[in-house]
Amino acid sequence: MAIETFGLYLVLTNPATSYETCTEAAVRAGLRYVQLRMKKAPREAILAVAQNMRTITRGTGTRLIVNDDPSIAAACEADGVHLGQDDMTLPEARRLYPSLRIFGLSTHNPAQAQAAAAVTPDYCGVGPVFATPTKEIPDPSLGPRQAGEIIRAAPFTTVAIGGINETNLRDVRQAGAINFAVVRPVCLSPAPFDAIRRLQDAWAQAV
Repeated sequence: MAIETFGLYLVLTNPATSYETCTEAAVRAGLRYVQLRMKKAPREAILAVAQNMRTITRGTGTRLIVNDDPSIAAACEADGVHLGQDDMTLPEARRLYPSLRIFGLSTHNPAQAQAAAAVTPDYCGVGPVFATPTKEIPDPSLGPRQAGEIIRAAPFTTVAIGGINETNLRDVRQAGAINFAVVRPVCLSPAPFDAIRRLQDAWAQAV
């Protein structure tokens, strides 16, 4: 499997501006991935936002990923779906939704990352690196060092995630991360494009 390095992977949850504004900022900044993550929202609401995001990302270099639900991802013609450990299995999602091109998977410890190799995800999230309030029942934090060990051992593309921001980004990259995801540093900002650019600059300077 080819290992991609693209830097920032943006996850959108309850943005201060709007999902559409943040998606436009992601496209403008040249991000490779933007993920829609709307936990507990009605299916119709998620699909409506996903369709708006698809309109913005279509024809650009930014890939639209829908969290958890491959049926919504397929319905809005997204590029792919991101699956958690408790969601539909990756092989089943591939079988049932052949229109999707990208299948991501969350991993939270070395055993899960090792098991992921058998189902050949297009990428895996590795985390949480730090404590984060974005999950109701969070998994134990790995810390930069253990996350880096998992990342270096992975035969697929990885994305470090969980509590990452401008302050700790250098530690994450120097520990071995090749890509990273954020939620709050962009979603809580009234100027998402500027927030994205600051993170991109911090990543570039963290080598």
